[in-house]
Amino acid sequence: MIVKNIEAKIRLATLLAIGSFLTAAIISGLTSFYAYRQVVDARKSVYILANNVPISATQTDVQLNRPAEYRAHVDMFHSLFFSLTPDDKYIEYQLKKAMYLIDESGVQQYNNLKENGYFNSILSSSSVLSLQTDSIYLDMKNNYFRYYGKLKIDRRSSTVVRSLITEGNLKDIPRSDNNPHGVLITSWKTLENKDLENVQKTTF
Repeated sequence: MIVKNIEAKIRLATLLAIGSFLTAAIISGLTSFYAYRQVVDARKSVYILANNVPISATQTDVQLNRPAEYRAHVDMFHSLFFSLTPDDKYIEYQLKKAMYLIDESGVQQYNNLKENGYFNSILSSSSVLSLQTDSIYLDMKNNYFRYYGKLKIDRRSSTVVRSLITEGNLKDIPRSDNNPHGVLITSWKTLENKDLENVQKTTF
């Protein structure tokens, strides 16, 4: 009888120990989860001091604004690459900035244009190139874009307007001073670059 009482007490003590351990584990887990949620929620709030008065500012999810950043990045690259003046230093400066925004596909197009004398022709004809963006199509699912614009080439003898259509893909990379949007254009190619208007200027 005494032995049975001892065994029963041992079982009871064991069950109490296991129950206490499980209860402590559950409480610890719930506390950790609650603390994690609190930290996550706290990170979404930023407080700004205005005249020593704290004002709460809510953090915006970066992905909500990503399509606008993609379009701004594509627009900035095309403007740097195609809006040029007859100044070799300025051309070099523009294209150097543009190369930070694109992969080797941009370097390849730049080299092809250089070999074909494109930039020398801008200098020799005193051409001023200005690009106007019409629209930028984005496929966020496939990180694809298509750019539509008009390139105006103002020469001494004529003014030419060309239709420019390009396409490529977009890759997220860390932001930097040279690439503030944190985007890299990849697999870039020109689909169309044809004359829409060619107006001859009157010379005296």
